[in-house]
Amino acid sequence: MTEQKIISLSRGELTLRYQTTADYQLDDLLGFAERINPKRAFLFVSKVLGRHIPVSPDKMRQAFTQLATLIPDDLPEPIVVIGMAETAVGLSAGVHQVLQARYPQAILLNSTRHAQAAELLATFSEDHSHASVHLIYQSDDSALQSNVENAKTLIMVDDEASTGNTCQNVVNALRQAGMSKLEQVHLATLVDWSLGKTDSNIFNDIAFFRHHLLAGDWTWTDRINAPAVTMPNVSTTEAGSQPLLPTGNWGRQPTRDSTSGLDFLLQGLQHMLRQRQLTLASFAHQKILVLGSNEFVWLPLLLAESLAQHQADVKFSALTRSPIAIHADSAVTSVIKFFDHYGLGMTNFVYNVTPDAWDWVLLCVETPQDSVDEFWQRFDNVMVISPRPKI
Repeated sequence: MTEQKIISLSRGELTLRYQTTADYQLDDLLGFAERINPKRAFLFVSKVLGRHIPVSPDKMRQAFTQLATLIPDDLPEPIVVIGMAETAVGLSAGVHQVLQARYPQAILLNSTRHAQAAELLATFSEDHSHASVHLIYQSDDSALQSNVENAKTLIMVDDEASTGNTCQNVVNALRQAGMSKLEQVHLATLVDWSLGKTDSNIFNDIAFFRHHLLAGDWTWTDRINAPAVTMPNVSTTEAGSQPLLPTGNWGRQPTRDSTSGLDFLLQGLQHMLRQRQLTLASFAHQKILVLGSNEFVWLPLLLAESLAQHQADVKFSALTRSPIAIHADSAVTSVIKFFDHYGLGMTNFVYNVTPDAWDWVLLCVETPQDSVDEFWQRFDNVMVISPRPKI
């Protein structure tokens, strides 16, 4: 059954038609907010992604698993799972990890907006985004890179899709970079807004499939004399002045094991606990918010899951460079602004988070502890967790 919902925002009106499943209703998956972005005025705010709304790791893991199970068996290999920075890099890693039960050799490769000390494979554009340019890097391992280049199946993971333009841009860029043997492309999204569109296959010579937890379509109507917006400059792909610490490889280069850096992050947490004269047992029955940062979300989520095993009441969210307007009746009701910790000089944001509402906030970054804006130092319950190699 197709249902309809109208969302009224200050710059216009969003009309949705959608089909729900037994597992997820619209309100289970999405809220709505306004972008500070002249390209697109509205934002679908996921309730299961742990990006703009704090979410339990269990709920996130359930969504990863549900999406991965929609991807069929007997896909031609090699298989590459690619996630879109910054919003979907944790989602892609989660889907990839679930898929490895069926496809142990599947490779994870995420796009990034942070320049790496590695060989660039391709770039592409996400046209409606606040930061449109993405980078995709090669593997330093020639055998693994050969698997990427000879991939027969590409599984693109994103939080939502509408026209399929971003998917086309990704595939075209990868094929131009040498990935010439693709037979199938699978677009796996939490929500797919292509319902009723006739372009069932957006490629002429590759089989194309869509998998999603909810399907629908949207229509946007601009409001007459809507207020103009000016978007802050958050589109850089330069390397910042702060070093990236060792975190293993969780997808910025091709990998089969996205968990290799978790020990470094756990070691960083243990270091902070020793400084506070605490242990992991101290977190039992405490309200804990684990904050990932920008693209660095997958290992912090795994850390959050490990804390839940110590009987902590854990939620997960993340810092972001995405500028969103604040409205009391939207899914984004509060914002904290501060300078980014990469040394790029840009504003970062965290939404729907009040640090004082938690017993502990664990802010996980891939840069040194002193790279974090001094704003966070005013809270006695905030621990900044940086990766530390095992001694």
